[in-house]
Amino acid sequence: MTSINRRNLLASAVATAAIGSLRMPALAAGRRAPNFIVIQCDDMGYGDWGAAARGAIRTPNLERMAREGTTLTDFYAGANICTPSRAAMLTGRYAVRTGLGYGVILANDKRVLPPSEVTIAKALSSRYGTALIGKWHLGHTGPDWLPTQHGFDYYYGIPYSHDMKPLAIYETRRGDSAPPSPRPAEIAQLQQQFCEKALEFISANHERPFFLDLALSAPHLPSIPSAAFRGKSAAGAYGDVVQEIDSIVGRILRRLSDLGIARETLVIFTSDNGPWFEGATGGLRQRKGGGGYEGAYRVPAIAWQPGSVPAGRRSDAIGMSIDFLPTFCAMAGIAPPAGVTLDGRDLSATLLRGAPSPHEELLLFNDEDVVAVRTQRWKLVAADYYRNYFMDLPSRGYPQLYDMQADRTESYSVADRHPDVTADLTARLARARQTFAPFRTHSSTIIGAPVIEQHTEKPAD
Repeated sequence: MTSINRRNLLASAVATAAIGSLRMPALAAGRRAPNFIVIQCDDMGYGDWGAAARGAIRTPNLERMAREGTTLTDFYAGANICTPSRAAMLTGRYAVRTGLGYGVILANDKRVLPPSEVTIAKALSSRYGTALIGKWHLGHTGPDWLPTQHGFDYYYGIPYSHDMKPLAIYETRRGDSAPPSPRPAEIAQLQQQFCEKALEFISANHERPFFLDLALSAPHLPSIPSAAFRGKSAAGAYGDVVQEIDSIVGRILRRLSDLGIARETLVIFTSDNGPWFEGATGGLRQRKGGGGYEGAYRVPAIAWQPGSVPAGRRSDAIGMSIDFLPTFCAMAGIAPPAGVTLDGRDLSATLLRGAPSPHEELLLFNDEDVVAVRTQRWKLVAADYYRNYFMDLPSRGYPQLYDMQADRTESYSVADRHPDVTADLTARLARARQTFAPFRTHSSTIIGAPVIEQHTEKPAD
């Protein structure tokens, strides 16, 4: 890119009044903290990109990210459905702690993310420009629902999934005196609108550290691609939308390169949970909303930062979206939130140097129930759906222990071969259930599970 064209690009973007007003004060000379971009899809499957898609869906930009960065093969969403997953990602805490661990927020729901919760944006806000562009789904009623009440300088997006009504776009900035006026939204146009606003934000903040949560609302059903991508894949409208998402990833990476900040920006691509009624799990068991098995929780995860994140690496170190907050704080040189219990861990050594996972275990929740424990090698599944029941498997004499190095499809329990491992993970599960029982807002739905006291008031945390 010539210097003249680059100057024109920067001048045009910075001149955008809505976004340009979000520029932040300069850092001290001589030190530049990294930028952070999370591109989070809605319901994209583990097998919907790259070689796993078997040519039905073309994803050259995601494959480029993988070649130039690190693919996390054993990475988990914070939950198996939208609202608790997003709450977990933004706060670094299992969603049950936030009061948003049960179900998803629907159109007539009054729940919101509590203002007391510290989001990634709030944790970074002293030094970072912050934006959430896309889907929020952490509440849409009352005075505190907007992302600008939770540390974000700028919000452009929809309040919940794009299959919920009334569907409208909101745009607001921190400090606006009046609440935003909703504008009608068309699903086919949303992803491109989100992309354009993201590009504007990046350009306006390229000289300062920034955090961007680009929360695409696709490929969540209904899958309605924009006109340029309609009929382009061999996987129906769902595949068309994934190819549109891939093109958005390419546009984001190109903008970073054109602005000369690619090496200063960590980009993470992922999804909020596994695929719903369409999409591929890549051979993993179950789908979005499922019980304790992988297909609901294990998601695509690619980390990209040229010169910092090693190229072409595949890491099986276990991680989860709850790790973003402590990781970004560590990489930015910002202390983690004081007085807050974080469940996430700093993954920076894993991303930058190939270190093992900092987690001894990860917990998988179905609503407010702990239903599985994952260590680096092993996984214990304690509950699953069968017809109209959500059953406790151990109480029926079906202990489900899987060797994740040998059987990622979770087809054959090896509990009888490894009784010591089964006992260890069973004890971990019991401790976790006791730990999180005080945070419950609903009774357990697991049939046959040990009864654990439910508290009516959220404990101090």
